[in-house]
Amino acid sequence: MRQIVGGPATGPLALIIALGTTQTIAWASSYYLPAILAAPIARDLGLAPTYVFGALSGALVISGLLGPRVGHAIDTFGGRGLLAISNLVFAAGLLMLSFAQGVVVLIAAWMLLGIGMGMGLYEAAFATLARIYGAGARKSITGITLIAGFASTLGWPLTTWLHSEYGWRVACEVWALIHILVALPLNLLLPRAVPQDQEARPGPASGQRAGRQSETFAMVLLAYVFAAASFVSSGVSAILPTMLVAFGATPGEALLAGALVGPAQVGARLLEAGWLGRFHPLFSARLATLTNPIGVIALVAGGALFAPVYAVLYGAGNGIITIARGTLPLTLFGPVGFGKRVGMISLPSRATGAFAPLLLGLMVEHIGRGALWISALASVSAFVALLLLRADRTTSEPLQTGDENS
Repeated sequence: MRQIVGGPATGPLALIIALGTTQTIAWASSYYLPAILAAPIARDLGLAPTYVFGALSGALVISGLLGPRVGHAIDTFGGRGLLAISNLVFAAGLLMLSFAQGVVVLIAAWMLLGIGMGMGLYEAAFATLARIYGAGARKSITGITLIAGFASTLGWPLTTWLHSEYGWRVACEVWALIHILVALPLNLLLPRAVPQDQEARPGPASGQRAGRQSETFAMVLLAYVFAAASFVSSGVSAILPTMLVAFGATPGEALLAGALVGPAQVGARLLEAGWLGRFHPLFSARLATLTNPIGVIALVAGGALFAPVYAVLYGAGNGIITIARGTLPLTLFGPVGFGKRVGMISLPSRATGAFAPLLLGLMVEHIGRGALWISALASVSAFVALLLLRADRTTSEPLQTGDENS
């Protein structure tokens, strides 16, 4: 089955670099933006910073609701056009945000950014790769997460410098310009896809979908797994320094341990691209859901001394589970209808990711260190759900639809 027509960037490495770069820009200019600009935006508009973070939560919900429709569109027409349009939407939202003078325009701008996030973040990129390479997209999915894993590492310093030199409004406008001048051309270099109804229908996975498990049951399990993982990653990220201090670390030690999370994520993704790539994605995902509980046990047993150990384990689990969001549905269900399926599976995780910081923050206020045990229980429940999934639902062989030597 041939899924793409020629384009200037049809080689796997070129696609990985292009999509990895555009994903870095998309994440840095949306999801990671409030970490730097929430305080100055709120101060300038006379609002509490919670308004900005609340607007981000709303944007995440909007992006989740759009997921199934965006995925279906990518399944049918390919991702080139939608990813390119997402850059225009991101740019429009950032420009609107830069002109905000009150809460109404602030919320409207983040609603627009939420639409851009629904069209242009990982799920859309994963669906685009599945549309191009079929079941052989696993390495490409891992590749773009390796690059985009540096979104905060690169984005936060740039946003901080722009704000300190020119103000938060100019920072938003520069990110909008980056979308137009850098991300948009890169997305337009992606190959065009032949409409799916013109192609031979399902690949090798089709004969295996009538196995012992229903597809609906498997999708519900995956949706729960990723919702639990999103609850842990978003919630713990918000309370990590506070929690480490509660376990006896000094503020400086807590910040130093927190700085290890990013490198641990990238390191785990490198491991997934190498040794772990030899195994079924279920193995990697199960391993990823156990790292947070193991880290919590180490932190409870050893106190502040094990704060760096917890940070590394927590970061490593996050790094692998991000890849699993694309590779698990692809391997279990095959490439046909991948985009819509991933959009549906990801919908609950958008909601839990949006509200986890608030929920875990409230837990910290009422039960203190017990909040970290709640996160550990969520991870363990995800591990149990993954045990109910069987590797025999996988495709029998990779479906490589691009040029093997390109």
